[in-house]
Amino acid sequence: MFIDAHAHLYGMDAEAVIARAKEALVDFIICPGTNPQTIAESVKIAEKFDNVFACVGFHPEDTLKFGEEEEKFLLEMVKSKKVVGIGEIGLDYHFRDDNNPFQKYVFERQLEIAHKLNLPPVIHIRDAMQDALEILEKNKALLSCGAVVHCFSGNCEDAKRILALGLDFTFGGICTFKNSKQMQEAIKFIPLEHILLETDTPYLAPEPLRGSVNEPKNIPLIAEKIASLKGENVEKVGKITTQNAKRVFKI
Repeated sequence: MFIDAHAHLYGMDAEAVIARAKEALVDFIICPGTNPQTIAESVKIAEKFDNVFACVGFHPEDTLKFGEEEEKFLLEMVKSKKVVGIGEIGLDYHFRDDNNPFQKYVFERQLEIAHKLNLPPVIHIRDAMQDALEILEKNKALLSCGAVVHCFSGNCEDAKRILALGLDFTFGGICTFKNSKQMQEAIKFIPLEHILLETDTPYLAPEPLRGSVNEPKNIPLIAEKIASLKGENVEKVGKITTQNAKRVFKI
């Protein structure tokens, strides 16, 4: 009934986490890596469990260098049949913005790689919305396989620009927080046909579990909040967001 489109399963008891997810009707999980170690771990977990798939990419916070060696590594990792996307990639100016040009270069280069491999990018944007949107709009030709903006935090005008590119959005536990009014307004604005569910495990557990270790089993709580915001029932949210995830990741 549900798909968790973004959950970092490495560093956890993946078997137990996946079992609990199944009990909560979370049928599939997408596990993204962010650096060489976690990329390799994501692929390993995906290859072990039938209902887990991996994404591979260099997160802006984890990228100290990106050249031929890193590209070769990515190309090796995507040989796995369980890799369904390039990510998470993008821009993050929250903790540092002194390397913005390098972040932009790495982001654009990974968009090119995703396009070449016919895989959708999974895009991380934090405190860098306008720069990220400009890069996406400039590189629209590289988005023919679609893309997912992970944990979207922009406003409705930002969402409108992303929708104009034909892209999709994931929403997680933050949308259940009382202080997430802008995100909740964006959810009301964005068509359900462009929304995927995520937990961002082990981070950002939804209310009333905020502050605990997050798991894919909490997806129904996120679905309930989105259903409330959209004036729909949870079954419809589960069905359509699952269809969306299967469409984007071709699973």
